[in-house]
Amino acid sequence: MKKEKNMKIKFLQFIQKLGKSFMFPVSLLAFLGMFLGLGSSLASPSMIEKVPFLGNEAIHLFFQYMTTISNFAFANFPALFALSIPLGLAQKNKGVAAYSGFVGYMVMNLSTNFYLTTTNQLAPLDALTANSQKVILGIQSLDTGIIGGIIVGILAYFVHERFQHTDLPAAFSFFSGERFSPIMVTVFSALLGLLLPFIWPLVSGGIRAIGHVIQGAGIFGPFFYGIGIMLLKPFGLHHILISTIRFTDVGGTQLVNGESVSGALNIFYSQLNQGLPISPEATAFLGQAWMPSFIFALPAIALAIYVCAAKDKRKGIKGLLISAALVSIFPGISEPVEFLFLFIALPLYIFHSLMFGLAAIAVSLIGVVIGNTDGGLIDYIIFGVMQGSYTKWWLIIPLGIVWFAIYFFTFRWYILKFDVKTPGREEDEVIEGFEDLPQVFTQEKGIHDPGIILRALGGAENIVSIDNCVTRLRLQVNEMDKINEKILKKAGALGIVKISDQSLQVIIGAKVQVVKDGIEDLLVGGKG
Repeated sequence: MKKEKNMKIKFLQFIQKLGKSFMFPVSLLAFLGMFLGLGSSLASPSMIEKVPFLGNEAIHLFFQYMTTISNFAFANFPALFALSIPLGLAQKNKGVAAYSGFVGYMVMNLSTNFYLTTTNQLAPLDALTANSQKVILGIQSLDTGIIGGIIVGILAYFVHERFQHTDLPAAFSFFSGERFSPIMVTVFSALLGLLLPFIWPLVSGGIRAIGHVIQGAGIFGPFFYGIGIMLLKPFGLHHILISTIRFTDVGGTQLVNGESVSGALNIFYSQLNQGLPISPEATAFLGQAWMPSFIFALPAIALAIYVCAAKDKRKGIKGLLISAALVSIFPGISEPVEFLFLFIALPLYIFHSLMFGLAAIAVSLIGVVIGNTDGGLIDYIIFGVMQGSYTKWWLIIPLGIVWFAIYFFTFRWYILKFDVKTPGREEDEVIEGFEDLPQVFTQEKGIHDPGIILRALGGAENIVSIDNCVTRLRLQVNEMDKINEKILKKAGALGIVKISDQSLQVIIGAKVQVVKDGIEDLLVGGKG
């Protein structure tokens, strides 16, 4: 039973790290997507009509340049996954792991190409889509999309972990150690490429079946998608679902200029890049679905928490709440606000999850067509306002005001009615071993202090490893009993998720990278 439990914990940890590794290519795509959005909006006939100098040949050439640069990630997205997954998962020699991932991806496609060629199944170039084939980095192969990149990336990681320390006999010692990793990845990827023509029809068929179910749900598809994200978010697993919708058949398949494109975000970018009408069916699963929540509702929660706080503690929590609200409004990062109440008021999180799904339905019903990844004010301006009237961007505002009011009064009522200990409502107490610290932490003194957080984690001797994702510290510790959750929360932690007896996550928010770097500096310096 214990062995089975340990296997489940290890699997959960692997999935969490896998989701984190997705952030490398996704963040690049989101940034380059802004380039594409700016280029397409500023070069549009309607914008040139309003601002004539934008029609200047040199300026138009610059917009074309922006679009060309942006296409790098869109054209090579599966290969980026093959690189980023072993990079994110590997414990040591991360560069070698990433290199092995790229080698594996190329070898897999070359191997598949060899099979298709020798069996006379290589499709003519004018019939690639009909035969589920594609030219990938100069190699005609099966069009496996990001699934192919993910499979190779995971394969490269496991092979790298297994063979990077291999010690070969003296005659072959040149190939030992980390050099042996890409060699073995080549061998396994070559075999995978030969198997792919047999197994891919089953895999793609299963993905399409799931896609048909979601797309068949009609207007409720985005609702269930939103609920799914909220249920997975506390465990850090939501990135898996998001990427599946954005980049595979589960998010829909459409013909764009005669080419089959799968995944809601892929469809959106492809249509945007070619100046075609944007599909509402695709944007229903993208940033627009989150805008009422991220731009309006979550700041309303922060305001409700501030209003409900004790007056003498409002100054201490003001900076924390403003920071959490701003990262929700602008880039569309929601965890800093959500984790303020998730672990102490589950009914409020259930309410938020339902409203999150309902917002996706409401935005779609009123005809808004705004794409991209994040759902914050940046996306709203670039892919909504600047794209023109067809996006119906202005309808987000009245809907958002309604969401703001519903959230503010609901949260204020619930916090006061049930005496929820949100920030600023906790009882003052002196915590043993931390008597030297102030009773009320502020942004200037105590909150996000790496030294205090390290002490609350049990000191340097209790830290086995430390890493971070967008909002969380991910730690392996020697003794979980040494963790002081009360001090962690005083120091700005929004929540603590214990994965196992030695593994935990501390949700920090937007300051997580600064906190992690500060703790690492203390660990290297022998302090704490």
